[in-house]
Amino acid sequence: MNTIQLRKRELENCRPAATLDAETANHYWDNALAEYEQKPLELVIVPEETPYPGMSVSKVSFKGFDDTLIYAWHIQPAGHAAATEQLPLIVTFPGYTGDRGYPERYSAWLLSGHAVLAVDARGQKGETGNLLPYESGAVKGWITQGIMEKERSYYMAIAMDTVRAVEVAAQLPGVDPARIGITGGSQGGGIALLAGALSKRISAIVADIPNLCRIDFGVLNSSSSLTEVADYVKRFPDRMDQVFENLSYFDIVNLAGRITAPVLMSVGWKDMVCMPETIYAAYNRIESYKEINDYPFSGHEVSEYQNRLAVEFMQKYLGKQTLL
Repeated sequence: MNTIQLRKRELENCRPAATLDAETANHYWDNALAEYEQKPLELVIVPEETPYPGMSVSKVSFKGFDDTLIYAWHIQPAGHAAATEQLPLIVTFPGYTGDRGYPERYSAWLLSGHAVLAVDARGQKGETGNLLPYESGAVKGWITQGIMEKERSYYMAIAMDTVRAVEVAAQLPGVDPARIGITGGSQGGGIALLAGALSKRISAIVADIPNLCRIDFGVLNSSSSLTEVADYVKRFPDRMDQVFENLSYFDIVNLAGRITAPVLMSVGWKDMVCMPETIYAAYNRIESYKEINDYPFSGHEVSEYQNRLAVEFMQKYLGKQTLL
């Protein structure tokens, strides 16, 4: 057995204990989701001009966790709005500090027969702001905002923004609400897994090099956004236990049992941002159908090869659509 095979076996056996029991996690999230279920989305859809004749684009806004307006692109093949056949749709969120970009970023999904809802992450580089109220300080970045009170924390806001984005997707014109997938890389990959754990509408998940996996290990070892948490705890060491308890409610290791949709994940073995020891810790706990693609010589990146596999995975589980 060579070194690559030994490392693969080691990762396949990476199954640390959960940091939050399933009963507590389920009780918390079932109540939290029920509380927000009746909150109006206040969905607004405005057509946008695009220089690309093959796509139709609308700017979408909706109310997120709080009163923050979350902005997104709804992208579909040109002329499809007048068609009677409904398309499968891919929801996607950006990596940390990123944004939804220009609509043409998602052309591959259109070419494969999917509509897209590309959503900003609140407060980050995109158009979407952040009205999250928090009463104590935070280090640079976003994820320590409200970290001492999970019900009003940045991760709670992102979680509820995501669930509500999926509900928006189900209401968009020309979309088949029974065929909604979600994808993303890094932060977007973690959000994709979180959506799978919290929304019953998700039918397929592609989570590339995802964060939100084995968060405590990441805070201690990674060079990711979780260094913000490390900096916070360094300043307030007496708050460490409460910080890690609050973060445990958003850790995919603890929420994996709630995921029922098929999952495709990818991992770079040289990734020091979303480390393989974190990704496999979550992957090994997922009980639905799952696949993982290993890239032993890749860091924090998603290759063209993996992007093609993602399209094929979504076509398999959401169906192919013939575009005229």
